[in-house]
Amino acid sequence: MNETLRLHGVAAAVALLIATGASAQNLTITNARIIDGTGKVIDRGAVVVKDGKIASVSAAAPAAAGGRTIDAGGKTVMPGLIDAHRHIVTGGADWLDKTAPKEMQEFLDAGFTTLLCALEPQPAVEAKNRINKGQLKGPRLYVAAFQPVQGGPPGPPPAEDPARTDPARLGSPDQPAAAVPREVTVKGVEDAAKAGYDYLKVVLNATKNGPELETLKLIVSEGKKHNLPTIVHAVSVRDTLIAIQAKPDLLVHTPHIGSLSDDPDAVKKIVDAKIPMTSTLSVFVPHFDEQGTALFRDRKPFPWNTLSSAGQGPVNARLLWEAGLVSYGYGTDTQWPPKETLGDELRALRLVFSPQQVVQIITKNAATATMHGSEIGTLEPGKLADIVIVDGDPLRDSGALQHVVTTIKGGEVMFEAKR
Repeated sequence: MNETLRLHGVAAAVALLIATGASAQNLTITNARIIDGTGKVIDRGAVVVKDGKIASVSAAAPAAAGGRTIDAGGKTVMPGLIDAHRHIVTGGADWLDKTAPKEMQEFLDAGFTTLLCALEPQPAVEAKNRINKGQLKGPRLYVAAFQPVQGGPPGPPPAEDPARTDPARLGSPDQPAAAVPREVTVKGVEDAAKAGYDYLKVVLNATKNGPELETLKLIVSEGKKHNLPTIVHAVSVRDTLIAIQAKPDLLVHTPHIGSLSDDPDAVKKIVDAKIPMTSTLSVFVPHFDEQGTALFRDRKPFPWNTLSSAGQGPVNARLLWEAGLVSYGYGTDTQWPPKETLGDELRALRLVFSPQQVVQIITKNAATATMHGSEIGTLEPGKLADIVIVDGDPLRDSGALQHVVTTIKGGEVMFEAKR
């Protein structure tokens, strides 16, 4: 008899867990000003979520969805924010267990529900797996593995942030780099697939008559065999024009070395390639600490000899946008806390983009850059219920994006500001 009661108790507990999990994926947001990410705005409406996906977005009274109801109090409801070029592994061997939980929560607190993590070591893949299994609370992660396009023995780790002394600033080296053997590239792509990566990441600084373009083409081709898109770091106009010849899936930087205003043919070639691009403008915008000290992304004094990129990047971005760039999305390429990084990137974006365009860049366009635009980036029925509630109107002032009060990922409330 006692055993029967025990089994009934276990069954009841399991049923409760299942019901709790289901209700966590079902919710209704009412009394909301809704920016759905497609260009549509509902001044007063509701969003219904069922099984972790958007069921309806409407000005009409919602049907009961079960689960929790959130009264937005007239605040703005919009798609979750997306950083389509971010670095997350900030520590040593203990990062995953000791540092990642706090840092992943910081992204949720800032409203970010998805990150494309470019050029990350294996702990980032494990973080992704733990988040997907519910063992770690954090945004949705997609992770890229590095693939070299130049041969030769690996050198020692750089003594400082390589962006400080980027060789792309010096133009194309006169001597071609050594080639990567074909079999090494093929195996590298296979290994990335087996290790659970989502993309292949290439850093392109092409040498004169060098092997980089052909190796990049091979990486793109091999990646397609394993369903691994290729994303490319190309920070100069010259390297961007080389990269697009290989038809990668994403350019993870706005070219900030070289002026597109002097080269309309280059603008046309980049736009006609129809490859999404991420912003990363804040890399060369000084980050100011509480004392007003200008810092670089490595937390060391800002290298003022790179300052021209702080202006050239936004100018090139706007020229590409005006010419019809297929998608220009939010990306940062930094390791500052996400709220601080958002402030830096917004400072750069607001130089040349309207608040309405910034909303598009950090939601729908960033989703396109991750290659998951069919699942995230807008509030449309059938898409994942990644939602933020912000205090203010980001269509009038993009600074409102820094005032997140609630973050919802897949229908689950992941962050609520203290009232």
